[in-house]
Amino acid sequence: MKTIAFHLQKGGVGKTSLSGSVAYELSLKAKTLMIDLDPQGNLSVWMLKESPKYELAHVLYGKVKTEEAIVPTSIPRLDILPTFGLDGELKLFGENQLASEPFIFCDLVEEIAKLGYEYAILDLSPGMGRLERAALIAANEVITPMTPESFSLDGIDIFIAELAKVKKAMRRGPEHKKIIVNAYDGRIEQHKTIMQQTQIIQGFELFTLPVDPSFRKAQAMNLPIQALPTGKAAKPETLQQLYKIGESLCH
Repeated sequence: MKTIAFHLQKGGVGKTSLSGSVAYELSLKAKTLMIDLDPQGNLSVWMLKESPKYELAHVLYGKVKTEEAIVPTSIPRLDILPTFGLDGELKLFGENQLASEPFIFCDLVEEIAKLGYEYAILDLSPGMGRLERAALIAANEVITPMTPESFSLDGIDIFIAELAKVKKAMRRGPEHKKIIVNAYDGRIEQHKTIMQQTQIIQGFELFTLPVDPSFRKAQAMNLPIQALPTGKAAKPETLQQLYKIGESLCH
């Protein structure tokens, strides 16, 4: 099983939108599980019309088995291990338990693989605490979404440095070779400048998604952006780039 995390230490760059969309692309090829590792639970709210009975924290605390907490979405071969936004215990687990169980997500990934999943997508919160570090060392690859602004560009440099520290301390960690520039508008001079600066970062494959209000429509309808009905469909450039990202993860 291949485990892919989406992370940058900055909010508002589209981590949840992109993790859910890429998970859909992978589900077209194989059984895929989304794991909502953000205590706000935004991915779970997006992908599920009804509140789930169990959440990820229940699995981590050993209250239920992993398969009991996994919920099917409306999309074939695409399931989610959710997190409660309100009254969820994931943040509490990260603060209290992870110090003594730093490899718990590595163990979780092994359990998930035994359930027949070929891909697991980790949607992380914008931080680098115990929760995020434990999730990153369980991933095979991490993808960094950013928006075309200077703070996001600085965030890439910070993340590269922090990830290196995590990998050195834990003796393991994900490959980091993909950057997604989200909400790009080539008519804006600042966007073009940031894009040029991003392109010179060595060793990364770069993907670019345009500004697309269909992400908001998809979240309101509890659907991946690719599954929107005619009349609300995403931009062709958005769908093309998501397809390319999915294909790049299958090789």
